[in-house]
Amino acid sequence: MRPFVTLTYAQSIDGSIAARDGSPIRLSCNESMKMTHELRASHDAILVGVNTVINDDPLLALKNVNGVNPQPIVLDSTLRTPLTARLLKHPTHPLWVAASDPDPQRQTQLETLGARIIRVDSDSHGRVNLASLLDQLGELGIKRLMVEGGAQVIRSFLAQHVADRLVITIAPQLINGLKIDSSATLHNAHYRQLGIDLIVEAELISNV
Repeated sequence: MRPFVTLTYAQSIDGSIAARDGSPIRLSCNESMKMTHELRASHDAILVGVNTVINDDPLLALKNVNGVNPQPIVLDSTLRTPLTARLLKHPTHPLWVAASDPDPQRQTQLETLGARIIRVDSDSHGRVNLASLLDQLGELGIKRLMVEGGAQVIRSFLAQHVADRLVITIAPQLINGLKIDSSATLHNAHYRQLGIDLIVEAELISNV
């Protein structure tokens, strides 16, 4: 059985999730950041794309909340992850997902540093086929998956209709930057304020 997928990200009030050049911007206030870590603690695994690893160098560990760190998963079709990435020091040995046949030397280098690598069928764009990936993650016992980005990963999950729930943090800022340009219908939407941010939670019904 595929895991239940929660798609979550922060955006400005004009829909931007990053600067125009893709560089990260701090959008979440302290209260909504804590909510994000609480959300991490309620999932078995947390997934990001390789561009997030390259640009943000995240550790993807819990901070200021109790719980067990979710299993980090990185979509990295050609294994571009820097060998200096902080994730390679994560105690749970993150899972890297490659499409087709990655460079054997690069794979050996990452595995020597603690990475676990699986291969998944490619889609028509040469990227990881998300449906096939979710099937494999289900076989690995992952029941709840949290997807944090970046933009291309979020678009792909929406476009391939494989996300079940959406949690968006909306910050009171105007950025005029990189936006998510996919469409989906929200069902049973709920809104609440955390600090200065607005949190939107809803079930996802994609416009197929």
